[in-house]
Amino acid sequence: MTVTQSKPASTAGVAALDRAIAILDAFATADRSLSLAEIAARTGLYKSTILRLANSLLRGQLLERLDDGRYRVGPATFRLGALYQRSVVAIDILLPIMRDLAERSWESVAFYVRSGDVRTCLYRVESKHPIRYTIREGDVLPLLAGSGGRVLAAFSGQQDEPYETIRKTYHCLSVGDRDPETAGVSAPVFGPGHTLLGALTLSGPSTRVDAAFLQRMKKPLLEAAARATRAFGEDASMLEQAARKAEVEGPVLKRKA
Repeated sequence: MTVTQSKPASTAGVAALDRAIAILDAFATADRSLSLAEIAARTGLYKSTILRLANSLLRGQLLERLDDGRYRVGPATFRLGALYQRSVVAIDILLPIMRDLAERSWESVAFYVRSGDVRTCLYRVESKHPIRYTIREGDVLPLLAGSGGRVLAAFSGQQDEPYETIRKTYHCLSVGDRDPETAGVSAPVFGPGHTLLGALTLSGPSTRVDAAFLQRMKKPLLEAAARATRAFGEDASMLEQAARKAEVEGPVLKRKA
C-alpha cells in the first residue's frame, strides 16, 4: 500500500496576486498612464513578469492598454471604488481614530466640515479632564477663525497667509485665535480624488493646552488625519510626510490685541 503525503498549499498564487497588486499600486493620483518601464521602475518587477500579470488585469478590466502601449487603471477599479464608498460610513471610520487621539492627548477631538461661510462640528469626543472646552455636535463656528476653520479655508482655496503655509505644512496651530481662552491644532482629511472631507481638530483650554503642548501633538494629529484619509480611500502620503516633519516647530496663530 502506498501512502501519498498531501503537499502544502502553494504560495505561487499568493505571490502572483501580491505582484498584481503592486502593479496597480504603482499608479499615483497624478498619473494618467504609465509606460512598462515606469511600472517596472516603481515596482521592481521584471518587465516579463509585468506583461504576464498585465494580461490577467486587462481581462479583468482592472488595467487598460492604450494605443501607444502605455497602461492606465481600468473601469473595474472605478466600480470597486464605488462599492467601497457605498460601504463606508464616515462615523465608523472617524470615531475610532478620534477616540484614540483623545485617549492619547486627554483632550477633546472634533471633526469639522465646511458649510458655506461657516463650519459645523459633525463629530466630537470629549476630553477626560473635568474642565474642558465644550463644543457640541451640530454647533456652528466661524470659518476664518480657529485652527479647524482655517484648515478648511486653506484647502478650499483661501489665498494669502496663513493659508499658503497651512497648505504647505498640512496643519494649523492656534492659541486664542477664535476664543481667547481656547487653543487647538487641526489637519485636513481627504477622500477619493483628494476631495476635502473635513478638518480633524484637537483642542482645549489655553491654560492647559499651550503652544508647547500643541507642538507635541502635531505629529499624532497628522498621523490620525493620514489614517482617516487612507480609510476613506485616498493617498495619504502628503500627510504622512508632514507628520515626519512635525518635530520642527512651526508658526502658531495667536489672537491679535
